[in-house]
Amino acid sequence: METLTKKQFTFRGKTLEELNVLDVREFAKYLKSRERRAVLRQFSEIEKFIARSKKKVARGKQIKTHNRDMVIVPGMVGMKIGIHDGRNFTPIEITGNMLGHRFGEFALTRQKVKHGAAGVGATKGSKAQAKK
Repeated sequence: METLTKKQFTFRGKTLEELNVLDVREFAKYLKSRERRAVLRQFSEIEKFIARSKKKVARGKQIKTHNRDMVIVPGMVGMKIGIHDGRNFTPIEITGNMLGHRFGEFALTRQKVKHGAAGVGATKGSKAQAKK
């Protein structure tokens, strides 16, 4: 019998350990063009966010952000972040599969519509019942 081994995570041929060694700007070379441009424009914001987040985690505080357009980089993997969806903070744990995506993709702003039963007077039949 073969023993099942868990497949090691790679991103564009690099392991997570190799990616963690890279600078944010060096990691941008492995992204697609739109995300690469975004990371190169806001690399200082990303580095500040990672540094602030590590300090907050060390103090035992929860990380919350309204910044939905920030691109996920290897330094964020493993963090638990509350991403604002317009009403409240959706808790998200960053994994390796999320690299190159944006925060907003994981905290949806619109929920599925849940239709209930029609109220009294909402339909012609219910109006007749209400007058009794």
